[in-house]
Amino acid sequence: MTVSLGLLCGLTAPLAQAEDKALRVAVLDDAPPMAYRDSRGNLTGFSYTIAQALCEEMKVRCQFQVTRLDYLIDDLAAGNFDIAAVGLLNTPERAEKILFSKSVYRSISLWFARSGVEPGQRGVRVSTFRGSAHERYLKAQGWDVVSAQSDGQMLEQLSAGVAQAVVVPLMTSLGLQKNPKFLQFGLTPTVLHANELEGAASFGINPHRADLKVSLDKALDAILRNGVYERINTQFLPFRVN
Repeated sequence: MTVSLGLLCGLTAPLAQAEDKALRVAVLDDAPPMAYRDSRGNLTGFSYTIAQALCEEMKVRCQFQVTRLDYLIDDLAAGNFDIAAVGLLNTPERAEKILFSKSVYRSISLWFARSGVEPGQRGVRVSTFRGSAHERYLKAQGWDVVSAQSDGQMLEQLSAGVAQAVVVPLMTSLGLQKNPKFLQFGLTPTVLHANELEGAASFGINPHRADLKVSLDKALDAILRNGVYERINTQFLPFRVN
């Protein structure tokens, strides 16, 4: 039986298009040292560079798209992205909406306030990231929460007296503690012990792309074995996180 060239092209074209289709990877650009823009305006940071290494290991083309944390989960659940290259805590609420990769790094959370100001203290307004697991937790505790879009907005809230304390992931605190404006407030860090706010931080996966989890997890194992992860860790962070 002979097959016409036109029919053969018609059968193979969709396959070629599927293989060439880029993975849509969501990243932040205002969360140093995890993901931010350098002096030239280019994306960089630990999470961003890890994502690049994973794409290379999976031998796939990735298209990076800047997003915001407050609607990241819903966008991922809706299929607007394939992967979220953001360190996300695997909470029950999130697990109902999206899939998670293996742990990318370990995370804890820090409370920053003046000496003598305790977590949960009445009359203390706490700034934390909008859409974060921290925001959900603090509100569930009945704390007076002031949501911020970025660490820059946190600084504005502290300067204006809108907030008197901050709760952030350890990785975010690294950038804050290098910022002269933040240091002027004289806030003391304390580990905020809560099961909901510590543990594995993973990349998010589109729930309609369950196939990606296997590939992403294998790629994570590979860059941990071949030293790529360690190199990126050393480049952006002052201590080992995995």
